[in-house]
Amino acid sequence: MARGKIQIKKIENQTNRQVTYSKRRNGLFKKANELTVLCDAKVSIVMISSTGKLHEFISPSITTKQLFDLYQKTIGVDIWTTHYEKMQEQLRKLKDVNRNLRKEIRQRMGESLNDLNYEQLEELMENVDNSLKLIRERKFKVIGNQIETYRKKVRNVEEINRNLLLEFDARQEDPYGGLVEHDGDYNSVLGFPTGGPRILDLRLQPNNNYHNHLHSGGGSDITTFALG
Repeated sequence: MARGKIQIKKIENQTNRQVTYSKRRNGLFKKANELTVLCDAKVSIVMISSTGKLHEFISPSITTKQLFDLYQKTIGVDIWTTHYEKMQEQLRKLKDVNRNLRKEIRQRMGESLNDLNYEQLEELMENVDNSLKLIRERKFKVIGNQIETYRKKVRNVEEINRNLLLEFDARQEDPYGGLVEHDGDYNSVLGFPTGGPRILDLRLQPNNNYHNHLHSGGGSDITTFALG
């Protein structure tokens, strides 16, 4: 059966449209390459899809610039001159802007004022005053932020110091660190609720010849006593 004729109109489905574009683009590039090889033709194809992607083909024997040079030579139109003139005009405008900005900077620094009349000097003074006002506002804002940051740091340090003082006072009131509370019994706290082994008391006996005993190999001055 013969293939049905496809109606040429926009494909509404985006996926089908992209698939068709990709297939026909590859087919077109293939035909262009065959034309280049078989006929020694200079072929260039530039395509932009509906999504903005650029695809191009050019014969391997020529560059894009060379092809455009041949194009403008053939039709007798200089496409580069117009573009160059537009670029030159844009460059002149940018130079004028740069020159005016440099002149304004010098005037704000107190230079190049001889060519200004009274009204221009008044306007310059007003501009300088407005600039100074903005600078002062920015300066005060920065200083205010720094002061607030330092105040927060001071409050944090004071809070830490207050907590340390409270902890120190609590330890002064309870030298045992809270080991025995509410008239508790040390034996029960240490795990001897039924009166197990008693705590040993270690005492260091005062001795003026303590260091001499250590160096002479004498025994230790620590004596152990049983409580009770």
